[in-house]
Amino acid sequence: MTEKTIHEGRNVKRIREIMGIKQDALAMELGLSQQAVSALEQKEALDKEMIEKIAKVLKVPAEAIKNFSDEIAINIISNTFNDNAVNMNYQCTFNPLEKMVELYEALLKSEREKIALLEKIIDKK
Repeated sequence: MTEKTIHEGRNVKRIREIMGIKQDALAMELGLSQQAVSALEQKEALDKEMIEKIAKVLKVPAEAIKNFSDEIAINIISNTFNDNAVNMNYQCTFNPLEKMVELYEALLKSEREKIALLEKIIDKK
């Protein structure tokens, strides 16, 4: 059995992508430029301190970056990423098309009221 080469930079990229985080957002959290993050993601080996910083920002254990596999990373992320604002099983409780029609009708009503007001002003003159 051949030993799999670990590419830590690529692992960072893969975890970042799984979590839906853009390079520039990660760069900002790390105090780096987007280009610097891109360069990091190209490196096969990253220093321990950088791995720790990235892991903290991505809210995953440093081991997830060092020993990445799709299956393991997804399990770690699903068990450690607890953002209540993100609900993967979101069920829409309204019809978006009906809401668009409501908005359109409200805008139309507002425009009609403006026209009526302008007509009153014109009639007074």
